[in-house]
Amino acid sequence: MARKTAAKLHLLTVREVQAAGDGDHSDGGGLLLRVRGESASWVLRYTAPTGRRREMGLGVARRNNAAATGDSLTTARRLAHEARDLLQRGGDPIEERDGRRESARQAEQAQKAQQARERMTLARAARDYHERVIEPSRTAKHSAQWIASLENHVPAALWHAPVDSIEPPALLAALQGIKPHERARNLTSGDKLPETLQRIRQRLDAVFEDAIFHKRCTSNPAAAIRRKLAEGQDKRQRGEFRALPYREAPAFLQRLQAAEGTAARCLELAMLTAARTGEVLGATWAEFDLDAAAWLVPAERMKGGEAHAVHLVPRAVEILRGQLGQHGAWVFPSPMKQD
Repeated sequence: MARKTAAKLHLLTVREVQAAGDGDHSDGGGLLLRVRGESASWVLRYTAPTGRRREMGLGVARRNNAAATGDSLTTARRLAHEARDLLQRGGDPIEERDGRRESARQAEQAQKAQQARERMTLARAARDYHERVIEPSRTAKHSAQWIASLENHVPAALWHAPVDSIEPPALLAALQGIKPHERARNLTSGDKLPETLQRIRQRLDAVFEDAIFHKRCTSNPAAAIRRKLAEGQDKRQRGEFRALPYREAPAFLQRLQAAEGTAARCLELAMLTAARTGEVLGATWAEFDLDAAAWLVPAERMKGGEAHAVHLVPRAVEILRGQLGQHGAWVFPSPMKQD
């Protein structure tokens, strides 16, 4: 007993650790063997720099055989020694340990988040947004066109890239590289972006905004390129427009019917009804009776100030039915205001 009191440290032997009964057994320097029934553990009791008395667990005390007990005792003494050194430098062992654990936890979370972002490609983000937002709120036809426009026009390298890795210059180059079909080029005026390109940018804008909201990315390159995309378009030559020779009208109408998009359908309806551009562009669903194949343009929208009744041919009714579901009020809503 005198030897143990003088040494103050390493008071317990391996055999004493194995034989210890319930209670706290000191190994010196604040290190305790704590036995509670069948369980045993190592505990360091110390005074923190703040003056607060604290106890820190140093792990399970293994006592099943002499070798395991010796290793357990050696490890506990090493950990206690490191904690005492930290105390001498003004630190608190428990706070130091908790800080390391928190740092490790944050690093693990950051790694998992990075892996999740790498798995969340633009394609997955777009399809997820389409499934949650577009499908429940659009007609089946419009919903299918919505996602198909992205799948068919966004280059594969960009489509399958992590959504948070896409930079505005790369997206701008990809969209500027989209070429409309020949029939679309023949029908599109030069002072505006092709309608397909407009819609693709707007739909990507919605996808990136949704990805930001769900912390899948931090910026919206589709919004950043809006002005740059417009700047890259050729300006239309101002002046009078040449009338289309009537002999060319049938072929033009065939090309028009084959073209996709709201602008093509709007122009086709104008040709079929001999209506003015403003009358068709401003048409609302309240003006139509599709079952009766009739369109009543109110007086306030007519140049002469009188209501005008238009009898619709079957193709005109077909066009109008195809526009159902795109907007609650307008028959031909502006693509600039659509998702």
